[in-house]
Amino acid sequence: MRILIANDDGYLAPGLAALVQAMQGLGTIDVIAPEQNASGTSNALSLHRPLSLYQGINGFRYINGTPSDCVHVALTGVLAERPDLVLSGINNGANMGDDTLYSGTVAAAMEGYLFGVPAIAFSQVEKGWAHLDEAAAVARAVVETVLASAPPSPSRPPFLLNVNIPNRADAVQLPRHVTRLGRRHASEPVIQQKS
Repeated sequence: MRILIANDDGYLAPGLAALVQAMQGLGTIDVIAPEQNASGTSNALSLHRPLSLYQGINGFRYINGTPSDCVHVALTGVLAERPDLVLSGINNGANMGDDTLYSGTVAAAMEGYLFGVPAIAFSQVEKGWAHLDEAAAVARAVVETVLASAPPSPSRPPFLLNVNIPNRADAVQLPRHVTRLGRRHASEPVIQQKS
């Protein structure tokens, strides 16, 4: 089993480290994440400038590009073997409803899905990383459940899941619900300045 993990908060984000740690023991893990926070970049690919791949002091590889760049470059030029699963997150804040169209977290998972690889995006509902260990435990449980019910196979169609986890100490014990994507367009007004 090979797992590719990306995110949109950058390679130094606590959520990425927690997700990588939670997946230990499931197989070979490759991490390729953005150099810096790339939240809200959606499915953007860098087409008009070169991308560079670096190795961080935390051992994670990172790219000076978008979350979609990370997965695209990993699948088309970096990884010697195709992963069985693409994971993204754990994001610092929810990705629900229409927000998913803007989300770099969901976009990284979607890039894997578009290449035919099953993918899951994980986000914490509230910002601030509260109860991150519990969110990572939920992510592990979700991955184990998915692998048990639908193990990756070249003959099986890929899937894309978007998982939002409450920032709660009892997150692992909470029931999980599969829902359709609803409507939610959380946006802030423009801050106007005159120079």
